[in-house]
Parts: sequence; C-alpha cells; structure tokens
Amino acid sequence: MKIKVIENFDGSFTLDQQARSILFGLLTSEKFLQQVAEQANCQSLTFTEILFQPVPYSAGTPKGMPAEIERYHQSPEYLIINVPPNFMFAAKIFQPSRLCAIYQKISE
Repeated sequence: MKIKVIENFDGSFTLDQQARSILFGLLTSEKFLQQVAEQANCQSLTFTEILFQPVPYSAGTPKGMPAEIERYHQSPEYLIINVPPNFMFAAKIFQPSRLCAIYQKISE
C-alpha cells in the first residue's frame, strides 16, 4: 500500500456565528476549563479564541498544523487540545470534522 503525499492542503474554514457562539461557550465553560487545567497540571487557562483544522503531515507541516500555529506548539505557555467531538456535534459543526483549540496557561 502506497502512502499519498499531500503537497498542499487548504486548512481554512469558517464557522457561522451561531455555531461559533455555541462552541466558544462550551470551550470556555468553567467546568471544562477546570478539567483541562487539571489534566495540563496548571492553575488555570484562558481560551485564546484561536481554532485551527489539523492538516496532513508534509515537509511544510511536520507537526500536522498550519505553520503559523507551530509557535504555540513550541511554547510552554500554550496548550493545544482537540475540540471534543460532542462539542462539535452540539455546535452543529460537521465541516471540518476536526478542530483544535489553543489555550494560554495562566500562572498565578
């Protein structure tokens, strides 16, 4: 079986205002923030309101994310999570099928 190398992948997407509002509400709920902070072993988090679609691995995107997002991946001050599928379903987001969210760790 051959592996297909994808040279260019358009990871852009738009969310309608209602879907965005529902999703951001879920991603910033106090219970969810506490759960993610606990898993990340930090005091608290704040949602940066940056979402991105994971992209196929390639020479230009070795981390599976758009190149401009890699600075967050490399920084210990930020945390990147997969948006839970039930959040995507609740917000009625079916395209793209996967999203990642970026949080900033807050040290108090």
